[in-house]
Amino acid sequence: MIELTQLIDRGQRAEARLTLPVEQRVRSRLRVELDDGRTAGLYLPRGTMLRGGDRLGSEDGMVVEVVAAAETVSTVYCDDITLLARAAYHLGNRHIPLQVEAGWLRYHHDHVLDEMLEQMGLEVVVEQAPFEPEAGAYQQAGHGHHHSHD
Repeated sequence: MIELTQLIDRGQRAEARLTLPVEQRVRSRLRVELDDGRTAGLYLPRGTMLRGGDRLGSEDGMVVEVVAAAETVSTVYCDDITLLARAAYHLGNRHIPLQVEAGWLRYHHDHVLDEMLEQMGLEVVVEQAPFEPEAGAYQQAGHGHHHSHD
């Protein structure tokens, strides 16, 4: 079994890919299947949160790219920054993982939360998309929120 034990520089060329939903990208010990079918084990420092685009390395030099799996999410797009901030406030009060980006918010689909935001005058789009929630204030040093969007 391949043992992936370290986060390495994103610039490294990957020879394999590992597609995981967010529930698995927050676990530091996990048996996984690479996209090509090979079995691997994650043995990462506790508190590591993997992001799409991260690179994992094995002791023998193998490099694996992490891919954030598409999941059923609710996304709110809004140009009104005050209304979007109010939505983030109300979602945060419910302690749900939340992805915050310029002009939009995303969370795991929940029809009750969707209805709450619609009552606030927002349009909620249910879609299949990668979910990269905020890591929180106590995220492991040196591995914070870092990704880009096309």
